[in-house]
Amino acid sequence: MSTLIDIQGLNVAFPGHQAVNNLDLQIRAGETLALVGESGCGKSTTALALLGLLPRHARASGHILYEGRDLLTLPQRQRCALRGDRIAMIFQEPMTSLNPVLTLGEQIGEALRLHRGATARAARQRAIELLDLVRVPEPQRRVDDYPHLLSGGQRQRAMIAAAIACEPALLVADEPTTALDVTVQAQILRLLDDLRADLGMGLLLITHDLAVVGDWADRVAVMVAGEKVEEGLASALLSQPRHPYTRGLLGASLRLDDATHYRQRRLPEIRTRLDPASGRPVFGLVTPPRVAAANDPAVPDAVPLLQVRDLRVDYPTRQGANTAVDGVSFQIERGETLGLVGESGCGKSTLSRTLVRLLAPAGGHILLRGQDTTHLGKRDLAAYRQSVQMIFQDPYASLNPRHTVADILEAALRIHHVTDRHERRRRITHMLDAVGLPQAALARYPSEFSGGQRQRIGIARALVLRPALVICDEPVSALDVSVQAQILNLLVDLKAEFGLSYLFISHDLSVVHYLADRVLVMNAGRIVEEGPNATLWRDARHPYTRSLIEALPRGLAGDGETLRRIA
Repeated sequence: MSTLIDIQGLNVAFPGHQAVNNLDLQIRAGETLALVGESGCGKSTTALALLGLLPRHARASGHILYEGRDLLTLPQRQRCALRGDRIAMIFQEPMTSLNPVLTLGEQIGEALRLHRGATARAARQRAIELLDLVRVPEPQRRVDDYPHLLSGGQRQRAMIAAAIACEPALLVADEPTTALDVTVQAQILRLLDDLRADLGMGLLLITHDLAVVGDWADRVAVMVAGEKVEEGLASALLSQPRHPYTRGLLGASLRLDDATHYRQRRLPEIRTRLDPASGRPVFGLVTPPRVAAANDPAVPDAVPLLQVRDLRVDYPTRQGANTAVDGVSFQIERGETLGLVGESGCGKSTLSRTLVRLLAPAGGHILLRGQDTTHLGKRDLAAYRQSVQMIFQDPYASLNPRHTVADILEAALRIHHVTDRHERRRRITHMLDAVGLPQAALARYPSEFSGGQRQRIGIARALVLRPALVICDEPVSALDVSVQAQILNLLVDLKAEFGLSYLFISHDLSVVHYLADRVLVMNAGRIVEEGPNATLWRDARHPYTRSLIEALPRGLAGDGETLRRIA
């Protein structure tokens, strides 16, 4: 295979920070190269340098060669002509990269009009075809929808449709399946692999999911602190990693076929220290000690902590009411973690938002400690929300960027009438210690923290009110494996310290397998299967559950072979 992109000695610096340091990397036509590493290691910065999308205050040097031309020295007009045409990118967060005031058809067709001279009618027709290609339901109707009308998974698919519109020579996919459930993830990765094969396209796949790397990548490069520390064939590197950091990433990764469960053992975490002689980082894998109380099984009370009976939630649409949650019933015991899995759009997030009363149910009942809370007044609803809190998927979107951490935590306490200033300060100090953040963090803003640290702030905000039940809506979906392990261990510790119950929602079945005591499987607004965590994954009865398990990436199955799927 010929070299499509040749990165030579790439350096990218921001004021006070070297993001990429002397990076050499080649991407060949027709291959998939995976780029892995922790958040902040330089993966996305490398991608933005390729596309010419670095912010103005960034300084890039070295060479990025494409068809004999150095992209770093190319005039802006020529860079723009390549971007979206020959080199395209799928961004991690579609809601911030899709224009909220343009329809999907307008956004997908933009590249075709700009680079191919397509008419508005031809561009719209091609947009419908592309939406169908990426499995967006009802593409002829959806083409005229705005991004906010789609689920997270559907928005990601629309973003992919826009990126491949001009059949680029190089497609940069920055965490393209992070927010997608396993079945859609498998479909999208299959689609990208088919495009790679059909078009001879080079694919740079940036991901934190090593199982995905094992299934779909030809080669893999590992980055730490802006430097490439290891590179090789995916099959060889994942089975016999040489660098301690790579071994740490593999050690912290979860697998559904692993018997690991929080009641038996903690997850290993990557720890870093500086070698005093060389000044270089030294990596090690450390398993923190268990919290004894976290291993105690939940003890059913006479009355469950939460009971949901025949719950129904409707959304108004132009065609009439759409039932998103349809007759759902379950219960959560004190001290129990209940896992909830299912595809994007199945009703998981709608259910979670209804339980914290951000949405009103159309029917059914929600009982907290035996008391019906379905039709609470404003005053009683505030008391209910003090007992039932939520950790959101995207902490950056749910934290006010204009408020310091102290302001954010203080506001939660003030809203719920904790009027004593010393009591508020005591709770905040205790909670910051509990989530592993320094007291100096109180004076800082959310933008000053990493993704994992922001998630800790979101957890602190939920727990500072001392709730009995915490609804965790995809709390680790956007985190790399090392930070994911830290957050999961933290949730286990907090559960033991505060006597919490969790409703844990995730599309990552391996994470649910580790953290849940029981599991609910949701499809099309209904619960289709329920069972103990220990047995459900081995003896799944419902075809839908079995399809979820079958769609899991198997790249860390331990056979040392790349497992790119065969249709």
